[in-house]
Amino acid sequence: QVQLVESGGGLVQAGGSLRLSCAATGSIFRLNVMAWYRQAPGKQRELVADITSGGSTNYGDSVKGRFTISRDNAKNVVYLQMNSLKPEDTAIYYCYVKYRSRSWAEYDYWGQGTQVTVSS
Repeated sequence: QVQLVESGGGLVQAGGSLRLSCAATGSIFRLNVMAWYRQAPGKQRELVADITSGGSTNYGDSVKGRFTISRDNAKNVVYLQMNSLKPEDTAIYYCYVKYRSRSWAEYDYWGQGTQVTVSS
């Protein structure tokens, strides 16, 4: 079993910053990809950013230059530093991991989501 514990969401004014964290625990042999997705009301879930175990990153076009994803491999934690927030960043942010179990099977797992609200 895997658990993802997300934290750091909340309400912030436009131009402000928030930092999201997601800690993965459980029967994980290796965390391959860790990522953040978001879903705004009435919209499809979209990739915000992802990071591989080697540290390669990928960002959605709308957040490039404002958000930074990082991870602590020793603690199995992924972070999302969000700066210069805009009202259109308002969404539920979901942590996602792709991992290998001790049996070497590969799985995807999603967190429950954390609300980020940016007021204008």
